[in-house]
Amino acid sequence: MKEGKSIGLEREKIILGIDPGTSIMGYGLVKVVGKQPEMLAMGVIRLNKISDHALKLQRIFDRCVQLIDEYHPDEMAAEAPFYGQNVQSMLKLGRAQGVALAAALSRQIPVTEYAPRKIKQSITGNGNASKEQVAKMLCSVLKIAPHDLPKELDATDGLAAALCHHFQSSTPALGKSYSGWKAFLRDNPGRSQP
Repeated sequence: MKEGKSIGLEREKIILGIDPGTSIMGYGLVKVVGKQPEMLAMGVIRLNKISDHALKLQRIFDRCVQLIDEYHPDEMAAEAPFYGQNVQSMLKLGRAQGVALAAALSRQIPVTEYAPRKIKQSITGNGNASKEQVAKMLCSVLKIAPHDLPKELDATDGLAAALCHHFQSSTPALGKSYSGWKAFLRDNPGRSQP
């Protein structure tokens, strides 16, 4: 597993988030210095003009490898496919996610999957939030001007997966006890007393 790069005394980590799709796949990259996240990039991989499913998968793999080679992420977070009624659609979506994960693994990038509900809950506090609500909260947290958001919310979904991973990996371990606020704050800088 790769360790984050160090900048002075603060550790830097780059997280690639992926929102799998067979027509449009969203991605977002978050750089975290210390515990402060900032957006590096977000966008989409357009697949709707490719009719052959195998060629779509090749395009996903190739573009994910390009993103990894360009930004050198330390970790990847992917939205897990949700369970739907159409088995064929689920199979195609699972394959799309699988090749994105394979691209990361081919470069020794650790991968974590998150359920769509978990990502929404992590970003907005509401597991049933709309894509628009997630995008609005990303603007607030990552200081993105709303007019800089892409038209396709698949991109913000990819960015949300990356930010969710940051939030989940920076959350104190469950079951860890502290002797008081001083001990908690020492282990969790950036948090404040209620």
